[in-house]
Amino acid sequence: MLTKRCRRLIVAGTTAAAFAPAAITAHAQAAFPAKPVRIIVGMVPGGFTDTSTRIVGSKLADALGQQILVENRPGANAFIAADITAKSAPDGYTLFMSHPGLTTNTLLFEKYPLNPLKDFTAVSLIANIPNILVVHPTVPARTMKELLALARARPEILTQASSGRGSPGHLGGAMLSQMTQTRFVHIPYKGSGAAMIDLIGGHVDLSFPTISAGGAHVRAGRLRALGITSAKRSPLMPELPTIAEAAVPGFEIVGWYGIVGPAGMPKDVVARLSSEIARALKTPEVREKMDKEGAELIGSTSAEFTAFLKADLDKWTKVIKAAKISPVRM
Repeated sequence: MLTKRCRRLIVAGTTAAAFAPAAITAHAQAAFPAKPVRIIVGMVPGGFTDTSTRIVGSKLADALGQQILVENRPGANAFIAADITAKSAPDGYTLFMSHPGLTTNTLLFEKYPLNPLKDFTAVSLIANIPNILVVHPTVPARTMKELLALARARPEILTQASSGRGSPGHLGGAMLSQMTQTRFVHIPYKGSGAAMIDLIGGHVDLSFPTISAGGAHVRAGRLRALGITSAKRSPLMPELPTIAEAAVPGFEIVGWYGIVGPAGMPKDVVARLSSEIARALKTPEVREKMDKEGAELIGSTSAEFTAFLKADLDKWTKVIKAAKISPVRM
């Protein structure tokens, strides 16, 4: 038979054991980060998604006192990377550099298994990159108004190249058509490089490359720029009017980039990451490197990024439905 002293010791030990997991969890969260942080990129090395992750990640590593491991997992318009992230432990050690595919994939693919608002924790919106509308020099239009007039006079004759189905260029063209009652023949390519080659060669009429990718060809005279897709002009091409001010009030599309993690991340970890990312984006080294890409740096809070994702999903839902872009199998 147990003595009263033994029973008291057993109860005390059981109580301590019951609270141990909570104590360990609280300690682990307070100690974040206690090991390297992984940021998954859904694109191959070399593009803006990859380089921006490495630029910001380098400063973030200094702030956190831990390595930032950038892992490239390209494929299926970044679905592979997003899926790995969504299924990871929500502890802040696995993050994903997301882009517009996070919201548009769910509209463009049948039975897409990820929900951008439910399966992820928005951490921070990093940057926006505008596109520019460019035409081949043989296209007889020097302004946005002239291009739209030409499109109305030649319905479904002008061809528009994009880097692929569902890309910002593709959807931007669809939105422009809806807002101006025009129609372009969309020709998707397997990447922006192939689209640019055919555009410069005169095999297609127009496209929406990023300002950094298209600007060099405009300056060399190989292409003509008619407007920029952002809400305000870019310091990289200050002479180029926005499409909204030139001809289509309210028109705006940008390629955006932001850090997300799995759903259910601890609020204090999210706040720490958001704060350090915003601080990193304000450093001269980061700004100098990102400015060369024409990026507008943001560094939002989690709540602001969540609101942005909701608005982005709503916008493209309307555009894709109006354009009758049917979802396809993955």
